[in-house]
Amino acid sequence: MRSFRLMNRNDTGLLVIDLQIKLVDKIPPKDKIIARTVQLVEGAGILGVPVFATEQYPQGLGPTVAELADRLPNKLEKVSFSAGVLPAVIRFFKSKSVKKILLAGIETHVCVLQTAMDLLEQGFDIYLAVDAAGSRHEQDREWALRRLETAGVILTTAEAALFEWAEKAGTPEFKKISRLVLEMDEKLK
Repeated sequence: MRSFRLMNRNDTGLLVIDLQIKLVDKIPPKDKIIARTVQLVEGAGILGVPVFATEQYPQGLGPTVAELADRLPNKLEKVSFSAGVLPAVIRFFKSKSVKKILLAGIETHVCVLQTAMDLLEQGFDIYLAVDAAGSRHEQDREWALRRLETAGVILTTAEAALFEWAEKAGTPEFKKISRLVLEMDEKLK
């Protein structure tokens, strides 16, 4: 029997928060955050993990970055910092029998943090891919990660999440995930 603390493809969803053109340009290291999020979205597609995304006030912050825009069919515009208070987000994940939500996005200390806290309150177990999340200032990111972990959010990485979802080697999905991981390693060198 596997630990209930592990994510799996049958009980987990991915929520991509506000990776938008005008904001992501101010986030270091933006290329890595975008690449890791693309990796998660593609891996979720391979493994059948449901994906939802938000855009914070796109009239001002622009649309989702081009690398992700066409890969995210379930997108919602918002003005609240937290996506965890939006009925459409809650309904989407509950309709997919999701109990655990992996977060990726920006900014760690604002929209990601508030979303995580509200989703915890809604009864979801929350995970955060730390290499797919960022803030304009490292201090804000660092303290947000501490606060999130203290509140019960489980910190992980994109690669760890992908292999957790895959569960074992030797399957066709595992081979695709392995290829995805190796391609990303080459891209980020």
